[in-house]
Amino acid sequence: MNANTNFRMPARRFTATAAATVLAAGPVVLAGAGSAHASADADHGRASAVVLRTGLDVSLLNKTVNVPLAVSLNEVRAPQSAERTALTARLDGVDGGQPFSVLRADVASAKATVSASGAEASTNLTHARIHVPGLPLLSLIEVGQVTSKATCAAGRKPVASATLLGGVTVLGKKVTLTVGGPTEVKVPGVGEVRIDFSRTRTTSRTAAASALELKVSVNPLKLNVADVEGTLTLGSVTCESPAAAPVSAPAPVSAPDIKPQGAPAGSGLAETGGASTTPFVVGGAVVLLAAGGAAVALGRRHRS
Repeated sequence: MNANTNFRMPARRFTATAAATVLAAGPVVLAGAGSAHASADADHGRASAVVLRTGLDVSLLNKTVNVPLAVSLNEVRAPQSAERTALTARLDGVDGGQPFSVLRADVASAKATVSASGAEASTNLTHARIHVPGLPLLSLIEVGQVTSKATCAAGRKPVASATLLGGVTVLGKKVTLTVGGPTEVKVPGVGEVRIDFSRTRTTSRTAAASALELKVSVNPLKLNVADVEGTLTLGSVTCESPAAAPVSAPAPVSAPDIKPQGAPAGSGLAETGGASTTPFVVGGAVVLLAAGGAAVALGRRHRS
């Protein structure tokens, strides 16, 4: 009795060990599936800056001659980083055929930079004087210093800002500008100017700022010698953040197709070609059968 127990226990243990080995083969096969990598080729973003942009209509000689005054000073755009520092903007053919200086400044710079970490644009205008036809001796506006900046860093909220340092003079009058509301300046016999200071806007990926935006209407003494209407912008910047790299989802992993025991002949390997885990299942079955046969043979030999 005791001898039978001693022979049967090793056979049972061997059978359980073989079955555990076959079942453990499943996770090893599934672990071979890998995940897709994220693309490293992402858009680095964009940036632009301009010190001065005008959109003015100039009517000369009682509106018999119309000259559009469209000027951009130090306009730069990136993906490639760029910087310009011209100090004057001129227009030909509106002052008796002579070049007419729209802007003069001690410092007038625009810069746009783009890299993998983000995009940035900035402007700086110092001691600037802007003139329009019909007012050769009187500045439309004079500013001490205005700066603007837009920053779109990767993975961060875009930021836009504009600052004003020093005094501001419009049509010869000292004015104080405020953020969030327009400032209107009217000079009898000369004209009027409406100014918006530090206009900014941001979205999830973009930022923009304008240091000063002017709406101009000038007609000195109503002589119709030079009638100027339109808009003028100082320190305009924009940026756009780099696009996030697309991330692919891991490929789905399917469980091995194991046929139920007792399936009809012809529905196994010959029909389907076998699943990837079929060798392990078959091998386990052979081990189990061999272990059982060995246990039965040993039992019979002992009894005999």
